[in-house]
Amino acid sequence: MKKHTMEALQYNRILQECANHAFTNRAKDTIKKLSPKINRRVIERELQEVDEAVEILKLSGSIPLHSLDDISAYLEQGNKGLFLRPEQLANIVSFLDHCTKLKRFMKDKRYIAPIISIYTDSIEELGDLEGEIQRCLRHGQVDDYASQELARVRKQINILVARLKEKANQMTKSRKFTPYLQERHVLEKNDRLVLAIKREYRSKVNGTIIDSSASGATLFVEPTELSELQEDIQMLRYSEEYEVEQILYTLTGMVLEKENEMKVAVDVMHQYDVIFAKGKYSRQINGTAPLINEEFTIDLKKARHPMLGKEAVPLTLTFGEVDHGLIITGPNTGGKTVTLKTIGLLTMMAQTGLHVPAEKGTNLHLFHHVFVDIGDGQSIEENLSTFSSRLVNIIEILQETNDQSLVLLDELGSGTDPGEGMGLAIAILEQLSEKGATIFATTHYSEMKDFANERKGFMNGSMEFDLETLKPTYRLILGKGGKSQAFDIALKLGMHPDIIEKAHKITYKTEKNFKGEDSEFLKDSRFENQVVVNKFSRKALRTDGKKTSDKDTTLFSQGDNVILPATGEMGIVYVGPDDLGDYIVQVKGEKRKVNHKRMKLYIPASELYPDDYDFDIIFKSKEYRKKKHLMERKFVEGLVNEEE
Repeated sequence: MKKHTMEALQYNRILQECANHAFTNRAKDTIKKLSPKINRRVIERELQEVDEAVEILKLSGSIPLHSLDDISAYLEQGNKGLFLRPEQLANIVSFLDHCTKLKRFMKDKRYIAPIISIYTDSIEELGDLEGEIQRCLRHGQVDDYASQELARVRKQINILVARLKEKANQMTKSRKFTPYLQERHVLEKNDRLVLAIKREYRSKVNGTIIDSSASGATLFVEPTELSELQEDIQMLRYSEEYEVEQILYTLTGMVLEKENEMKVAVDVMHQYDVIFAKGKYSRQINGTAPLINEEFTIDLKKARHPMLGKEAVPLTLTFGEVDHGLIITGPNTGGKTVTLKTIGLLTMMAQTGLHVPAEKGTNLHLFHHVFVDIGDGQSIEENLSTFSSRLVNIIEILQETNDQSLVLLDELGSGTDPGEGMGLAIAILEQLSEKGATIFATTHYSEMKDFANERKGFMNGSMEFDLETLKPTYRLILGKGGKSQAFDIALKLGMHPDIIEKAHKITYKTEKNFKGEDSEFLKDSRFENQVVVNKFSRKALRTDGKKTSDKDTTLFSQGDNVILPATGEMGIVYVGPDDLGDYIVQVKGEKRKVNHKRMKLYIPASELYPDDYDFDIIFKSKEYRKKKHLMERKFVEGLVNEEE
């Protein structure tokens, strides 16, 4: 499996979770290095092993396993010609004891674990080795009676040590030495018995200075009378050390004689550690052993994503008997991506020999490859966009996919022009289909639903959405594409049906009634206000100087005092707007054409002038007003008043 697939599906996190249940470091490392297999018999055997481990764990949570790392190191140390120390031999005894307990433990479980219980049969009985090591060791040291020579030497040492102490004590009470003593008891310095002599009397006592006090006032002297005995004891200690080493070499040799048997025992215990770690993880996720088939069937029964725990919504899916491609539609956060990850991850877990969080009867096809394109996968190092990076991944999938591949594609074709993205997505799906892959793809493109309906081998599916609660249920429904949830949700939230119908026609090029039989509800102001045009606009003047009606679209009225933000100038609206939204505005006595987007209302005319105010006073010249007044009173032949 590709590293990208493992990361996208969080496969390595599953292995880490499982490894946390292992007892030994070796088993932890083994589990973290697992990968999906393609040998059906091997997979089914491993799943049976986990089945039996779970049954044993139901009866007993304590398995007699032992740390294995040290045992392998001890064998390596012995093969280098180094003897094993007493504490190391004690660990080997503990290991052999655990092997015996494990054999007894598994023998009692053969009625519920007929497969894994027989693995202990390959562990040899090493009672003689265990017994000999125990005979030679006591309290973490080589026992006196490990050999006759060691017993003899240590007995002599004890006799001489007792004689030495007795003689030293006599010297502390003797008149010959008491006048020169700083302390009247025997001391031990550097493993030698000494007397504390005052410095000024050094010449009075024959012997060897072993040490002195910090002040130098006291010398610790080994009297000549004690030296001979102490030398004899030292020679015996050399003999003792030599004899102990010989015993340890002998025991190390006995261990190495059983090296193969011990390595087998180590491997068996390691195998049990891995199996029972899988069993403990199965109990953690409430898992079961899936069936494995080679008929391209995927039958999930209330499957859950293992990383979601109790929050996961069970996924039930039967697929592959006829179709080999499923197009899943549905709203964002509706569970489409989790569905893809659940299918892919459970497939990989099963082929790794792990139980999956699903009910019994779950059946998964044995895929040779699992390819995934989920997430943005943006590559900053290669300076690729999200779309480009995903496209590179899809090209690799196209190169390597065959009829034994599971391909999971999330929002295929997204991140670019919708039309081109949709076309590319359909072309990719067709090519993957031609290559025989089993395909699960999510999409927002409605055209993809049509493709799935028309293309042989493809099926539509959708993530259910509860319009009553306006929340996704995260349940996958097969056989139909998702409805226009955006339109249904908009209607549910109170958008006017006229707007939704217009949107539906733009999207699907067909008309659909969203009002239903009862249209009375549209009279409610919440609906009516959505479609009333410029309900709050004021009456204004058109370019012809006439009053406008309430239905006219007007932002400014004649006489409004406005600001032109671009120049900071003040102006007064004369007429407008025209079809382009332009007004004639008088600025500093000059009339200019200004678009409504380039003006900002400062003071409305209604606050500056009475309703019957004659705006000609502002916008027309005195001569123009005189002519107009004269022409309104009587006809004057040849008199023309041009519009200013």
